[in-house]
Amino acid sequence: MNASLQQIDIRSHLKDPSLFREDAFINGKWVKAKAGTTFSVNNPATGDIIANVANLNGADAELAITVAEQALIGWRSKTAKDRAIVMRKWFDLIIANTEDLAILMTLEQGKPLVESRGEVAYGASFVEWFAEESKRVTGAILESTWGDKRMLVLKQAIGVCVAITPWNFPIAMITRKIAPAIAAGCTMVIKPAEQTPLCALALAELAQRAGMPAGVVNIIPSDADQSIAIGKVVCASPTIRHLSFTGSTEVGRILMAQCAPSVKKVALELGGHAPFIVFEDADIDAAVAGAIASKYRNSGQTCVCANRFYVHQKVQAIFVEKFAKATQAIKVGNGMTEGVSQGPLIDDAAFAKVEKHVADAISKGATLVTGGKANASGLNFYEPTILSNVTSDMLITYEETFGPVAPIIPFDNDEAVVKLANNSQYGLASYFYSRDIGRVWKVAEALEYGMVGVNTGIMSNEVAPFGGVKQSGLGREGSIWGMDEYLEMKYVCVGL
Repeated sequence: MNASLQQIDIRSHLKDPSLFREDAFINGKWVKAKAGTTFSVNNPATGDIIANVANLNGADAELAITVAEQALIGWRSKTAKDRAIVMRKWFDLIIANTEDLAILMTLEQGKPLVESRGEVAYGASFVEWFAEESKRVTGAILESTWGDKRMLVLKQAIGVCVAITPWNFPIAMITRKIAPAIAAGCTMVIKPAEQTPLCALALAELAQRAGMPAGVVNIIPSDADQSIAIGKVVCASPTIRHLSFTGSTEVGRILMAQCAPSVKKVALELGGHAPFIVFEDADIDAAVAGAIASKYRNSGQTCVCANRFYVHQKVQAIFVEKFAKATQAIKVGNGMTEGVSQGPLIDDAAFAKVEKHVADAISKGATLVTGGKANASGLNFYEPTILSNVTSDMLITYEETFGPVAPIIPFDNDEAVVKLANNSQYGLASYFYSRDIGRVWKVAEALEYGMVGVNTGIMSNEVAPFGGVKQSGLGREGSIWGMDEYLEMKYVCVGL
């Protein structure tokens, strides 16, 4: 099917067809790539081309940086209240257009509509939260050590910022970065993932309708090859003062190294390999519900997904039985079909990695409890899978699978399971279930992770700090601390 027919088809799904954009957004205008190039966006559920988006390069990125620098003076000089008013209008427009945004997300990313709607609300919550937080940025007046001087601390916008965002949460990962930056008075250049640029461009359309001044928010889509060139440009630019990236640890290391010569501030939300521990005193039904929510959401393609299930030997049989029954009830299919609760993996490479991990585990003695094969729904669909009798020599125990596979590993000792859980280069999210209050405190404090879910499989929200330790990254997003990423402290000493 040719691109023009696909474009008409996409617009026909939307109440407001003007939210479907294929051009880049720079300085408040919709623009094509200087080179006139485009790249295709595919629906992972069908393989169809659904859009042909402007494919920007390094020169286009330079232009976006320049206009963001020009817009910075006016935007940061506005009062926090003025910035909050614009952000609140943007929030209202996002919520009002939830269904269209969810449809765009499902078509380009694949997740079920019910999850897409949830992500729109989650993404909007950051805009609302930081609109409110913008008015609460405070400095300090220090008790002076001199009688003839006064000492003050100011907090000011860091400057022009860049965000490089992933495909798995194409709205929430953008708003979680844009919102605190513009609330602080910064301007932004956003490079969305090549698989999911449509949501980013729709957000820009709504920001413009909300009254966001030209140049404050700029969206520069590109394919994988041009993304590398753009990454080098933004990392080398002395104008960019802050880089925020969500993605793999491998790419995060590269970006961090490229930012070193210009000593940029970086915020990195990188890979995860979350343990999920079920102690013998756990509420098994609650643990199963939490496991389903944590493991299979977005087809297992989240950085905070449970990746290693450690289940106490005393409750392993009953947990696996109930977990398997719940897993088999998951309906797999095209995310546009109501009732579907698991969509496709994002692409062939993601599917191949899941197949590799399952095959490796089975070849080394793991038992297939359920799933373990492609789903009949078609391209890139994989059955929700459970493996038992998993051992530490299997790839799935130390590599992030990023797919709908749950490996079950037995344990019989608290100290041993905490040691196993911590035996990872990653330290993003972790989960455990127990009703012993003493154990709850001890294990929560002992786990080497930036986030710990106790008796819950879902814990992300705009109020709590999101981020990891070890090689899962630097900095925190969301919460009252999320503003600090985009603010600099300035000490002012006033002689009398």
